[in-house]
Amino acid sequence: MATVTTPTARPTGAELEEALDDGITRVRVNGVDRELAIDPDTPLLWALRDELRLTGTKYGCGIAQCGACTVMMDGQTIRSCVTPISAADGGIVTTIEAIDSPEAKAVQEAWVAIDVPQCGYCQSGQVMSATALLTENRKPTDIDIDNAMAGNVCRCATYVRIRQAIHDAAKKLEA
Repeated sequence: MATVTTPTARPTGAELEEALDDGITRVRVNGVDRELAIDPDTPLLWALRDELRLTGTKYGCGIAQCGACTVMMDGQTIRSCVTPISAADGGIVTTIEAIDSPEAKAVQEAWVAIDVPQCGYCQSGQVMSATALLTENRKPTDIDIDNAMAGNVCRCATYVRIRQAIHDAAKKLEA
């Protein structure tokens, strides 16, 4: 499945009210249609981890400041720790477990080649954000990278290697 997906028509108006009234959240996660009967205010992160057992997305801060919980929803990166599952109703969510676009593969290969992670805890969010950047911009500058990755905290401070890996992935995509 591609990292960035084409959004489908999301329910609006009466359709959305009817969908929410039945207490079921319908969302496509990693290419599979899911129906979740959980509190609509439950953060998407916990729906992914606890209900769907997709544990690649990590809990870091719970206030959308660290980026460990980054996933794609309707082709855009979001912080799943503060996004209620109800916001994903009718949407398309992609987690680290399912990214396999050329950009994602280039990022993952560059990460391994220069040994970016130390503890690895933040890496799923870092890879998701780097993949989104390269999907939109195949020739990012240092400033582009810094801006795109600004919401991702690495406790081990491997920022120099992260930036280099993104540059290396971009070069690989050019070839």
